Amino acid sequence: MPIDKKNLKKQIKTYAPLLFGVVLVWLSLATATAEERQLLWQNIVKANYYWIILSMFLGFLSHYIRAVRWKLQLAPLGCKARKSICFFSVMFAYLSNYGIPRSGEILRAVTLSTYEDVKFDKAFGTIVTERIIDLFFLIILTAIGFLAQTGKVVETFNQYDFSFNWLLILALFLLVTVIITFQLIKRSSKPIAVKIKKFIKGLLLGITSILKLRQKWLYALYSFLIWFLYLAMFYIVKFAFPETVGLGEEAILIAFIVGSFSVSVTNGGIGLYPIAVGSVLTFYGISTSIGEAFGWVLWASQTALIILLGGISSIMLSIIKK
Repeated sequence: MPIDKKNLKKQIKTYAPLLFGVVLVWLSLATATAEERQLLWQNIVKANYYWIILSMFLGFLSHYIRAVRWKLQLAPLGCKARKSICFFSVMFAYLSNYGIPRSGEILRAVTLSTYEDVKFDKAFGTIVTERIIDLFFLIILTAIGFLAQTGKVVETFNQYDFSFNWLLILALFLLVTVIITFQLIKRSSKPIAVKIKKFIKGLLLGITSILKLRQKWLYALYSFLIWFLYLAMFYIVKFAFPETVGLGEEAILIAFIVGSFSVSVTNGGIGLYPIAVGSVLTFYGISTSIGEAFGWVLWASQTALIILLGGISSIMLSIIKK
């Protein structure tokens, strides 16, 4: 029986991130000694869960504001969507991403178009815009984090006798490569080039769609609040462990940034998120067991919130449909 290469490629893209996350969890536990595993569990258990619950509440607020912002964004397109349906669609999509990576965006648009008089392409276009805004905020935070850690970066480079001239040459090389690649794609008519050009065009349309909003400042405020709440729900978890109470804002910001990027690698950051966050915290003098306990408690609490709200949303959507 011949192998369907297209279907095989699709299956690999779907399940590889989940498998990678599971393997990371196994490796993390398998390479640790019995004492280290016991210490990790003890640190997780002894956490002050008052701060964890507060972190979950802030996470809930961020999801709710995202739904409110989405409703605002749909208005200029002539789409009248109920706030409740927007929220249920958002949470149902988040839940879907834990099973199949990046499936949530499509499912969210499908859900909204099913329950409201909103066309799929319009709904999906607004979601693309959201992703651009999220990327913008993450890039800004990354730049702030890098600038805040300039001293440590320079110290590390000096330690390994690294020349900044080589870094500049590398940056110029990458810039020239990007420009040449863009020009080749622009002039090419190959299928892959056409797909890339279509994707870039969609991104540009998504960006310009924000300009049609009547309440631009309100949209900007909602966007700021979403990311402020993301940072806040991460920050207050440091009070759950006596060892991390003294962590500075710089350490928390860098750990948050690294954790945010890790979420895109595996399904919801499974396996990788606690390891990534824990590794950053050890760089600031926190023990490995405490750092990973911090990451596991934060990841598990927010994942539990999404599973709870996503499950409730799916039930509510089925009730509304009936």
